[in-house]
Amino acid sequence: MKRIFIPQINTDFHRLISFFFLISVCAFGLFAQADSEAKTLRFKYKNDDNYRVLSTVNETVKVNGRFNHRAEIVNRVSARITDVDKNGRGLNEATFTTMENSVGANSNGTLTYGEEYESKYWRDTKGVYEIGNEYFMPVVRDVPVFPEKAVKPGDTWTANGHEAHDLRRSFANNEPFKVPFTATYTYLRDEEGVSSDSKHEKKTFQVLQVKYTLSFESPIPENVYTLTDDFPVTTMGFSNQTIWWDNEKGQIDHYTEDFRIIMETYLGNQFDFTGKAHAEVTDFERTATEENLAVVLEKVKDLDLEDVSVTKSEKGLTISVENIQFKPNSAELLDSEKVKLNKIAKIIEDFPNDLLISGHTALSGSAESCQILSEERADSVAQYLIKTGVRDKYHVYTQGFGARVPIASNATPEGMAKNRRVEITILDK
Repeated sequence: MKRIFIPQINTDFHRLISFFFLISVCAFGLFAQADSEAKTLRFKYKNDDNYRVLSTVNETVKVNGRFNHRAEIVNRVSARITDVDKNGRGLNEATFTTMENSVGANSNGTLTYGEEYESKYWRDTKGVYEIGNEYFMPVVRDVPVFPEKAVKPGDTWTANGHEAHDLRRSFANNEPFKVPFTATYTYLRDEEGVSSDSKHEKKTFQVLQVKYTLSFESPIPENVYTLTDDFPVTTMGFSNQTIWWDNEKGQIDHYTEDFRIIMETYLGNQFDFTGKAHAEVTDFERTATEENLAVVLEKVKDLDLEDVSVTKSEKGLTISVENIQFKPNSAELLDSEKVKLNKIAKIIEDFPNDLLISGHTALSGSAESCQILSEERADSVAQYLIKTGVRDKYHVYTQGFGARVPIASNATPEGMAKNRRVEITILDK
């Protein structure tokens, strides 16, 4: 996933999937009467269920007491429940991706698709993880964890959890850097609101407050006097979250969080991360099916879209716009291509999944110029699709491949035209 690079350390996955399952800051004005009947709160898993977590983190980073940068980080998780055991535990197979916009960058630009990380773990009905050390995602684990007994508004309980940070690039840690905590939970109230999943369906949520502090002294390596690299010594901080829990569905609907994490290192460096996060969890259907492929191909034909092909892959359903036309040596779309994209928007509006826009060029000029042009053209198409209203900017991501992935020979004008393309993938992962 895309990192925030700062001297000596990167925040990597700091609030990365800042609570993975916890999600979005919807304003709810209608309150349900507090139900005095106690409820047993539990996660519920079903085989082959698919869900997506989308969180947005606004974070300020200081290094040794001085401002370093401010960033908006979008964390995306797509996951599937691939097994449910006799005790109701769910096996989650997930793909994590992080996109970042730093202050000073083009704030109107689209989010660049980051590196993907795969993870696989069990989670029981109370919320406790079982995950191997080979996996670095998610960062925050065992939040929320529910008590054995039924609870009602006003009840409190505590449960242990931990954060698992990826410090491989910063401190050469080959396993997740784990920071333990004890979280205090308060069942605040029942509240009526609109589901993040449908944006229309009214639900009654169980509103939970979760607070924990971090105060962790890292074990000192035995070979500390021979080490030349820095390493974390003390981790301090806090996290305050509000979770809107859907007990009928057995999952979080959305959440908000305030946090501050301070990490001090052996060589005396201090890194300070302060910010706010919000996120939402939604179900989604996989699009890359033979049935959907046939439907989209038929629509492409009916709309008389030339130089457009459709394929399916593990990543999703891809609409490839070949020989896409821009003004000479630029990323500005010709009007004819805008008409084509308007038609494509009509097709993809039937599929609610996120979009990945990939730019490709023919082999012409230097590798660097091809890469830059492919990124700019992907961004141009993405921004135009956002303007059509088919998606907002948090659900459209871009990447450029330069001339590295040709689909035809660059030795002929016809082949170069095919390679000069933009691919619109309706994401399944």
